Amino acid sequence: MPHAPQEQIAPLLTTEGWELLASLGPYKEADAFSVNADLRKAGHSPELVAAVLTQSRLRTRAEAKFGEFARQMLFTQAGLEQATRLNVAARHAERFATAGVAHVADLGCGLGADSLAMASMDIAVTAVEMDETTAACATINLIPFPHATVVHADATSVELDGIDGVWLDPARRTTSTSGTKRIWDPEAFSPPLSFVESLAATGRAIGVKMGPGIPHDSVPKGCEAQWISVGGDVTEVTLWFNAVARPGVRRAALVLGSQGAAEITSGEDFDGGPVAAVGPVEGFLYEPDGAVIRAGLVADVAERLGGHLVDEHIAYICAPGLHDTPFARAYRVLEVMPYNVKALKAWVKSNGITVLDIKKRGTAVTPEELRKQLLPAKPGKGKAKTATLVLTRIGEERVVVVVEPVST
Repeated sequence: MPHAPQEQIAPLLTTEGWELLASLGPYKEADAFSVNADLRKAGHSPELVAAVLTQSRLRTRAEAKFGEFARQMLFTQAGLEQATRLNVAARHAERFATAGVAHVADLGCGLGADSLAMASMDIAVTAVEMDETTAACATINLIPFPHATVVHADATSVELDGIDGVWLDPARRTTSTSGTKRIWDPEAFSPPLSFVESLAATGRAIGVKMGPGIPHDSVPKGCEAQWISVGGDVTEVTLWFNAVARPGVRRAALVLGSQGAAEITSGEDFDGGPVAAVGPVEGFLYEPDGAVIRAGLVADVAERLGGHLVDEHIAYICAPGLHDTPFARAYRVLEVMPYNVKALKAWVKSNGITVLDIKKRGTAVTPEELRKQLLPAKPGKGKAKTATLVLTRIGEERVVVVVEPVST
């Protein structure tokens, strides 16, 4: 996990700091200046006030991932960016519990989200974190669980005797004065993917959280790769080895949304599975969930919908009928026209369009720039009229599909 300044956490690890932090309500940017002044006027040191306000801001942001638990936890900026959402961490923990794993080493535990979920399922946890400040945060966050221990050490140097499961969330960002930057090469992660494979070779139950953009040819043989999306955003791919990998599943897309959880799986490797037919833009256009696309399961979803791709290289599906599916967003096709800015501008004007939702795939057009070109500089008064355009390519031809979102 990237380094975080220790001085931002240390003032909070005192009775005064902890009580002051607990006394603050939800963080509001507009009130920060006056709260700062009031706390300093009350006699608190500038260092403590800065630390408390920073932590209050992070706690408020963290509620999206941790819910009410965030109010009792400590965070770092970089740690929160990489932390697993609690509802996803619970699914990780469930894998180990179902496999009968008794003791998990969480190597690179960060702020302890996955350790917290596993400990809540009565799994013994040894949480290992190399960064001292982040390890201090994890220690506070895991205080409610006596069978969870935090170790300040390099994840690759910890003895695993008596430990039958390992969870890893490698650092995939570097931190500098300008912020954090994502790393793309799996061998540049800390620890690297090759270290994970060496652990899997021991036969232990292994799970590792990776960035969802990992190339398919970087996914090791003999593991299950499960892409997860939450509310339409693809958050991770988890690689599962040995006892926590499901028999007959090579790749999967798990979609977590307001209607619950849904999953589609395949036992085929990434170059296998069904081959989708290619056909015209007609009926209903389906935009697959990002997890489905990342897992290479677009053709599988097309098959379920009785549909076809509009181009063999682009992840848009068309089907004559409307189907309720958690794996794709449905749109009713209203009109198809060639991509021509001048003609599009005339279409927008003649239809009185004032708001444009522009989606694209397979074309270099920038939606923001096109929107500026198509909409009038000063929209007229009256009720807004919205249109949704899908920009894509069919073979060498660029087309615009006018669609209407469908609630299913």
